Amino acid sequence: MRSIFLSPEQVFGRRIPVLDMVGAAAPATDLALLTAPDDGFLTDGVGINYYLGEGACVDRFGRENACAVCAVRPALLLDKGEEKMLMRRREDGGVVTVEYGRYPGTVLDATLRELAARDAARGALQETGRSVLIAGEPHPVYRLGAKEIVCVTLEQGGVNGFVRLSDGSVVSEGETAFLEMRPVRWLYDEANGMLLSCRTLFAGFSREAAAAYLAEDFLRELTESAEERFSGGGFLLREHDELSLIRAYVEADIPVFLHGLSGDGKSDRVRQVDPQALDIELVNETPETINGRAVYNEERDAIVDIKPVWLVKLERLCEDGEAHILFFDELTNATKQTQSVIFKIVLERTVNNRWPLPKNARIVAAGNDRSESSAAHDLALPLFSRFAHLYIRTTVENWMPWAVEKRINPYVMEFLANNDLYLRTPYTGTEGNADPRRWEMVSKALDHSGNDFSLLAPIVGHEAADAFIRFFRAQQQIASLGEYSDEELARFSVARRYQLAQQCLYLSSARAEEARALVERLGAEYLAWYEYMLSRKAGLEG
Repeated sequence: MRSIFLSPEQVFGRRIPVLDMVGAAAPATDLALLTAPDDGFLTDGVGINYYLGEGACVDRFGRENACAVCAVRPALLLDKGEEKMLMRRREDGGVVTVEYGRYPGTVLDATLRELAARDAARGALQETGRSVLIAGEPHPVYRLGAKEIVCVTLEQGGVNGFVRLSDGSVVSEGETAFLEMRPVRWLYDEANGMLLSCRTLFAGFSREAAAAYLAEDFLRELTESAEERFSGGGFLLREHDELSLIRAYVEADIPVFLHGLSGDGKSDRVRQVDPQALDIELVNETPETINGRAVYNEERDAIVDIKPVWLVKLERLCEDGEAHILFFDELTNATKQTQSVIFKIVLERTVNNRWPLPKNARIVAAGNDRSESSAAHDLALPLFSRFAHLYIRTTVENWMPWAVEKRINPYVMEFLANNDLYLRTPYTGTEGNADPRRWEMVSKALDHSGNDFSLLAPIVGHEAADAFIRFFRAQQQIASLGEYSDEELARFSVARRYQLAQQCLYLSSARAEEARALVERLGAEYLAWYEYMLSRKAGLEG
């Protein structure tokens, strides 16, 4: 196995097939954002420029362009038999992804940062004995509970002096961020035996230094903790994604509880494991509808228990002998009385003390966080203790393969690939807000309206809709300087003038005279800014 830069031909010529489906643009890991010396042209906050072979590169919109500063998006060439080392293969909409190796990519969860900072200040972080080369310097890998982390200090915070990370948190120059070691997911080109990282992994290297790192230390660091196998003790420690964990517990007949926010795709994950899962939305159910009804039978002069409809459906479903999921959705929104009934079913696998569940029925439940639902209840301890608990977190990275399979509108996919902070926006109660489910609604609205962007705001709110429109309008404008009369330029706001000046700067290499002439018409203040940024860009390129 060896790591390489992709060639310009593989990306823009007769490109590798997977790029025809997902495009050339790549989101950035938090490590790449923290280590890239941003000159104002490296990233739009998420999408990021990256190196290609032969001195070429890709800009943050996936176009071939000469960029001063780039991150690294490695590709791996597999030797025969090495495909057996790949883990957790997924195939969605013709796009195959796998996991191989671990690397510090994502900022540590907010709930653990204070603990990490306190331990770091006391020198109490537990060392693993391994290190990762970041921007040319070795950084030790520490253990924090069950997690492995790396500490990275932001040296240069872009043109604004700070960097906004994937979870919305901000790190200023001189501050330390804690990144979690996570499995790396790769696009898999099976025909050519090639892996291409789904994201740009790191930055802060010159092209020559990055090539040397890829050729020597990168693979070693990547694979050191890919999987720890203790053959002497007869046990394994493996990395699992959410789906593989659900499958493992379902196969072992252990009830699973999925925690997460609304729209995070808990139900979709259950259906990915079992497309025929029987879904019971408990917010609409009562103890009587769960347990079955007792009715008076006149002919027999007796009270007769009637089996609940859902149990009849489950029994018919399980007649094929395969394991099938009984999915109790919105369990946290059920009343305490209904939760008590569910507890009996989970504990005894019997309904109303008389009808057993089919032996091949498996129980999965789900509920939204109390922070987003005033109607949610905590699970009683006896019920809570009957489940293995998984905390679902939908990100653009794990949402995108699903979006490809579901043929989500390409405008939605491109926007979120470059602006993943808008995957979810806060619920205000006064207007729409964004979440993965609501972006699917946007996709349907665009598909049925010929891509009418004015339909977005009632679904995802004005802030996300405005960002969506600005993003694609900027892409149109950046391709051409346009023609403006003196009267039009005089009406431009200060912000719009700086936006146009930056657009000229972006196109300065290809159309230097035209770009400078337009900035001169904006005024001396904007020309001075333009020349300063142009000299800074030239210095970085040199």
